[in-house]
Amino acid sequence: MPGLPRKTAFQRFIAPLRRTKWVAYCKAPFAGPEQVLRYLSRYTHRVAISNRRLVAADSEAIAFRWKDYRLNGANRWNTMRLHPHEFIRRFLLHVLPKGFHRIRHYGLFASTNRAQSIATARALLDVVPPAADPQQPPDVAPHAARVLPYPCPCCGARMIVIETFARGCQPSWRPTLIRIDTS
Repeated sequence: MPGLPRKTAFQRFIAPLRRTKWVAYCKAPFAGPEQVLRYLSRYTHRVAISNRRLVAADSEAIAFRWKDYRLNGANRWNTMRLHPHEFIRRFLLHVLPKGFHRIRHYGLFASTNRAQSIATARALLDVVPPAADPQQPPDVAPHAARVLPYPCPCCGARMIVIETFARGCQPSWRPTLIRIDTS
């Protein structure tokens, strides 16, 4: 409708929808909870399509690779060609509107209770927890300087790690300010 960009026209348009009693119909997944988690996990931390999956693009069609999760083996990956308008339409179905949040910020993957929720999900699915957390840093003295094998990207010299800290935390080491008296 042409007048919907105006706030009052849009509110009049959706007013009957707000009075409707909505009933969400939910049924058990056909393949069980494992399949539901497998399906959702493909969409929590990734973009709709990565650049490496794009094969070719011109004014006639965009070709990209897609994975058929129902198959195993070499035939799992296929190539699809779509008109650019259809490709953009399908891609934009995966873009969240302003104000919406990805599911990784809520529910099972909420940062406030992520570890407990994942442990509960593993227990319910009867899955053995991983042996060791691969993201855990090795046991090193907290104040020991470490020399890393790769060079500094700016000057090429060896980099020495002074401190590592978790995301969102402040470093405990601060450089001392050198005051120069110019009077």
